[in-house]
Amino acid sequence: MRVFMFPGQGSQFTGMGKELFDESRMFGPLESRIDRIAGFSVRKMCLEGDEETLRRTDITQPCLYIVNALHHEQQLAMGKAPHWLAGHSLGEYNALQAAGAFDLLDGLRMVVRRGQLMAALDTGGMAAVIGLSADAISRALSQGGLDDVDIANLNTPDQTVISGPARGIEAAETAMTGAGATAFVRLPVGAAFHSRLMAPAAEAFNGFLRDIAFRPLRKTVISNVTARPYPGDGDPETTIRPQLVRQLKSMVLWAPTIGYLKAKGASDFIEVGPGSILTRMAAKIPPLDRDGMAA
Repeated sequence: MRVFMFPGQGSQFTGMGKELFDESRMFGPLESRIDRIAGFSVRKMCLEGDEETLRRTDITQPCLYIVNALHHEQQLAMGKAPHWLAGHSLGEYNALQAAGAFDLLDGLRMVVRRGQLMAALDTGGMAAVIGLSADAISRALSQGGLDDVDIANLNTPDQTVISGPARGIEAAETAMTGAGATAFVRLPVGAAFHSRLMAPAAEAFNGFLRDIAFRPLRKTVISNVTARPYPGDGDPETTIRPQLVRQLKSMVLWAPTIGYLKAKGASDFIEVGPGSILTRMAAKIPPLDRDGMAA
């Protein structure tokens, strides 16, 4: 049973998509429209953009979304098709697009606006905590009086990302190492993504999404917010939009997502995008047991 996994911010690099832009049957006819929506040449930015520029979330998101879509096109051309789709943060938009929730250009419009709103909230930071469980991190934050720091990503059983005000992230390093963390890695981002500090962006994004028409899913997509499938029935306007709004300010439940899929019988995990970050993560995540806990 095969899963397509679409990566999010952090997987980008200069030169990504190089072998795909000219080979794609999809990209060429849409390139001028893609560039108008993005506000810059996506091809040129991916192939020639410097590392610092590519790290800007308002640049990274549209670039990575398009490159992920090109990788998906390539997988389909090779005759591969998934039983399930999942994406890490930004990658969830690719998963939904691949499942038919919206077309490529509407997805790009959402991603561009999402990146702009997130970039505008240029306060706070994030850090990866290695070697502690999420429960241990929660206890250390509470004991350290760091109530303004949130858990942002459950990536693997021993890698969790925290997010919050810059001072809180700075103070958290002492709290985490004191609790036994083997590493504390500050991430090169300009804001506290997937935390309560994203609430203003989520509110504005909700308004923007009212102009997007969502369609029923043709494939099963696992939500970052719930680590369970998006509802396959019901009105997609009321099942997809609210989760995308919540995703901006809530945890990315990646380890529970992969654990759920493994428990359902998934064994072939294909990273559909640049790099291999999600592949390495998936290898470290055990299946969930019957009670929804890591086995």
